[in-house]
Amino acid sequence: MADSYLTVARRGVHESEIKRSRFLCTLAPAADEGAAQAVIREVRTAHPAATHNCFAYVIGPDGRLHRASDDGEPGGTAGTPMLQVLLGRQVRDTVAVVTRYYGGVQLGAGGLARAYGGAVSAALDEIGTVERRRLVLLTVVVDHARAGRLENDLRAAGRALRDVAYGAAVTFTVGVPEADVPAFTSWLADVTAGAAACTAGGSAYVDG
Repeated sequence: MADSYLTVARRGVHESEIKRSRFLCTLAPAADEGAAQAVIREVRTAHPAATHNCFAYVIGPDGRLHRASDDGEPGGTAGTPMLQVLLGRQVRDTVAVVTRYYGGVQLGAGGLARAYGGAVSAALDEIGTVERRRLVLLTVVVDHARAGRLENDLRAAGRALRDVAYGAAVTFTVGVPEADVPAFTSWLADVTAGAAACTAGGSAYVDG
């Protein structure tokens, strides 16, 4: 499992024009295939008069799930170049839809591939990416008397505090890079005088 990966920073649209054809590249985060397909449907609905709405998406930290469509362009001239840009720039959990309004000038296979791939690359440059890091989720349980100070210490130390739950004791869910877990547990023992219980349970990706 990847320790980190890049994803698009936000949803956005970048427009370019090549030989009178307009290319509008919509980029959006997509946590799963259903989310990617929803974005594709939205773009198609918004541009019913477009000549083509080609797409590519990459889902999952390792990029194992990916799809592309030429949507009527010559085979391999649209979706594949778009997908190659996403994979080549190691962007994951992202969908790209390039809407083309034909301008009357043929671009040829090579020109189409450059146009579609270039549209995605330019959109990524404009909209930007963020890094997501995989953190081990640690459950820290402490009594109420120490909870307030511990929460302040966690925030001051820049720890990824994911959740705080109050019950008979106070439970913190903290995200920590795997390599930092031994140092964190040692630090926790010091600041709580050994009064906190700490257990690991799963992992999550967070923007970092």
